[in-house]
Amino acid sequence: MAGLELRHPGARHRLLVPGLVALLLVTAVLSLAIGPVALSPARVIHAFTGSGDGIAHAIVIDLRLPRMLVGVLVGAMLGLSGAVLQGYLRNPLAEPSVLGASNAAALGAVVALYFGLAELHTAVLPILAIVTGFAALALLFALAGRAESPLTLILAGIAVSTLAGAGISLALNLSPNPFAAMEIMTWLLGSIENRTIAHVWIVLPCVVVGAGLLAGSGHALDALSLGEDGAKSMGFDLGRMRLRILIGVAIGVGGAVAVSGAIGFVGLIVPHLIRPFTDRSPSATLLPSMIAGSVLLTLADVTVRLIPTQNELKLGVVTAFLGVPVFLVHLMRERRVW
Repeated sequence: MAGLELRHPGARHRLLVPGLVALLLVTAVLSLAIGPVALSPARVIHAFTGSGDGIAHAIVIDLRLPRMLVGVLVGAMLGLSGAVLQGYLRNPLAEPSVLGASNAAALGAVVALYFGLAELHTAVLPILAIVTGFAALALLFALAGRAESPLTLILAGIAVSTLAGAGISLALNLSPNPFAAMEIMTWLLGSIENRTIAHVWIVLPCVVVGAGLLAGSGHALDALSLGEDGAKSMGFDLGRMRLRILIGVAIGVGGAVAVSGAIGFVGLIVPHLIRPFTDRSPSATLLPSMIAGSVLLTLADVTVRLIPTQNELKLGVVTAFLGVPVFLVHLMRERRVW
């Protein structure tokens, strides 16, 4: 039982979390400095202190700062939710999209765009994304019932995800005009371009609440690694834990997807990259995965700006192209561990 106590994320590598924080600070500075108009670190600092020129202030404070903050928050939520779901399902392929949460949240946002509800108020789109994400996860757990096998939950998740995907396809198929379909498709590709401080205030409470609910599940996830019977014998209420994870993923991922669009692969790959630097207990991957998710998404967004294209590439496309090779290489190295 002593081996199941919540371990500090840096138990094996004490520099892991400080190193990730330092890397996040570096990527944040790069996000503020790099773009169509390159800015020196001095101009970025002057823009924050108010002593710089008006152009640098407008670029840094009005354009790049909200974009950077949205990337950090969305990446953190995706990385944390991936780590929690992989620990809960005891499956290295689990992530929000596997359970249908991402697709369902995307469906809610598409409904808001399709019917023009998003223009009524800035909060309508994230609220619909959260509601549909929660409804999908509730349906998922209802379909899985009391089944102890994680495979049952994953198969039910595939069904829910497919159903949500069909709803998105239906909205595209019935779009009243090409412009509406283009708006939906652009959103589905995922991007944090042209985000404002209003988007930060939309995603911030969702991520804070969602991450707060998920981050507190470390003890239970460690116990669950012994199996459901073992976790129950240690006094953990698995029904309450399931509900906590359901609400946390629905609120956090729903709010993130509502602001950034559908960005895949972050929740899948980040825990795999972090796990070798920990003691491999589920609780040890939570905080590092949260920080690493922010780093990965921010770096991907910087990469988007560096690629010379007529139209800026969508972030969801870049994360997939960057993530798949890294994941395959990591899979070949770690295949004997899982």
